[in-house]
Amino acid sequence: MDPILIYTPAKTGRVRYVFRLVFEDILKVPYELTNDQEEFLKADQPRFIYGDKAFSDELFFKSSGMLFKKGVESIDPEPVEFEGIKAFFPVYGEHAVLPFDVFSAIFYLVTRYEEYLPFVKDLHGRFTAHLSTSAKMHILSKPVVNIWAARIREILTEKYPSLVFPKRKYKFIPTYDIDSAFAYKQKGLVRTIGGYVLSLRDLRWSDIAQRTRVLTGREKDPFDTFDLQIAYQKKYKLKPIYFFLFAHYGQYDKNINTRNSKFRFLVKSIGDYASVGVHSSYYTNEHPEMIAKEIRNLKTVLNKDIACNRQHFLRIVLPTTYRNLIENDITADYSMGYAALPGFRAGICSSYNFYDLDLEVETKLRIHPFAVMDGTLNDYMGLTPTDAIEHIKALIDEVKKVDGTFISLWHNESLSDQKRWKGWKNVYEQLIEYAIA
Repeated sequence: MDPILIYTPAKTGRVRYVFRLVFEDILKVPYELTNDQEEFLKADQPRFIYGDKAFSDELFFKSSGMLFKKGVESIDPEPVEFEGIKAFFPVYGEHAVLPFDVFSAIFYLVTRYEEYLPFVKDLHGRFTAHLSTSAKMHILSKPVVNIWAARIREILTEKYPSLVFPKRKYKFIPTYDIDSAFAYKQKGLVRTIGGYVLSLRDLRWSDIAQRTRVLTGREKDPFDTFDLQIAYQKKYKLKPIYFFLFAHYGQYDKNINTRNSKFRFLVKSIGDYASVGVHSSYYTNEHPEMIAKEIRNLKTVLNKDIACNRQHFLRIVLPTTYRNLIENDITADYSMGYAALPGFRAGICSSYNFYDLDLEVETKLRIHPFAVMDGTLNDYMGLTPTDAIEHIKALIDEVKKVDGTFISLWHNESLSDQKRWKGWKNVYEQLIEYAIA
């Protein structure tokens, strides 16, 4: 099949990046870029123009100019209604096949352009979901990048019926963050005594009783749900990815001591049947040397290279976080999602390469966006298990429609089916069953 020929007035880094994303990554078809009008007009192959004006009667996608600029400037995207959902970067002109600059809109979302601009940070220094263009335009629950890519495919096949686009395959990837492997066990004498003291102070008698039963071997630790996870993996033929917080104890980093032999055995045993990545600790953005140490220590336990990462508390600071990961030979990151709301932070349900806006360069770091986290539904939104299931199913439906990849983020403690997580084990099993259906 001849490649699709795309005329663009300049082959900027942004242009090259977004067309490779749309045509190579999502649509899986060959394409060529040219800035030679004569070459374009002579070509006998599927083709279209992307620029500020049409110079022939070929398909014309009008540009808003964003992909021909450099640097980050303050932008307040103007919404435009398109096929029932909001889009932005409207363009005007009778020849344009779409009422908005679809390629600039895609670039804006996947690069997280708005996160390079000044914003009011939340308690943990994060860009929060409610500030996002997607949330304000009520499209956060839609993988609009994939939806728009599918629309581009339709426009091209209407004009060129001989064009064949390979069928994409929907995928489901379950992931687990292990912030605290055990609730009571393996905490050491000081932390155990401290736990008893805090429970006494707050008159939490049931906690004291349960801690005692667990420590005396009469009850399983509530966070020890690893056998259940293995059972799910075998029953549903899953290929999960685990992210272990493998760092020194701190205010927000409360996993087991990394020198603890039982904890190290757990990490090693999980690494024998599943992929394991590092769950970079809370202050790694401020102290990037910590990432190298955590990766090195985890690698020693697993005896294999660490290629995957997820930021603890989902603390992404652009471009700092991703530059630090690249510096430490991380090739895949799974942090791209919001804590406060479910949905598609980058507007996409496919993996893609990180584009460093400050340097105007595409990197080899692959970003794998997740769509939903247990803590978002329970802690931030306060949903009942029944309502949570409906939210999850709606997101999965959206991903299936565009043959994308649905990634879930769950924690071992939320499978305990105890206390604030009562009923949530069933939510997770329903998630799995619906995701693989």
